[in-house]
Amino acid sequence: MRSPYFFAALMFLAGLGIPTMAALNAGLGLRLQSTVLAATIFFIVALFTTVVFMVCFDSLALSKLSGSGMAKAIHWHSIPWYFYFGGIFVAYYVLSITWVAPRFGIANAVSFVLLGQIIAMSIIDHYGLLGAQQYVINIQRGIGLILMTTGVFMVVSR
Repeated sequence: MRSPYFFAALMFLAGLGIPTMAALNAGLGLRLQSTVLAATIFFIVALFTTVVFMVCFDSLALSKLSGSGMAKAIHWHSIPWYFYFGGIFVAYYVLSITWVAPRFGIANAVSFVLLGQIIAMSIIDHYGLLGAQQYVINIQRGIGLILMTTGVFMVVSR
């Protein structure tokens, strides 16, 4: 098992990428004059990137796709249908941030995305929804959530 610091660093970098991605895609959408075209290009680049990553680093996934190896032992139908639809949330995010950010500002748009993440993560973790590990909201976590939420509103206030 890797260090929690390793995981924290990976997620910190992912967090740095979210507003950068929003600014890049918003700029692309403005220059193309099409939110949907910008989002489509985004997803084509993302698909290419993940396929290259899979080919280079994930031989188990490749064996599952090719139908050999462990694929025979996997029961695709036993996976709940809704686990396949996470991409809908990504598509919604990319389409909405591409359209909203140039009109509302990167900081404002991403701050409200963060607020949505804070609320969703709290509910998912508290109840252990969608197979997530359960972390009940205690006093310390509750105070932290209140401070984070307050921080979001402080960032967007003028």
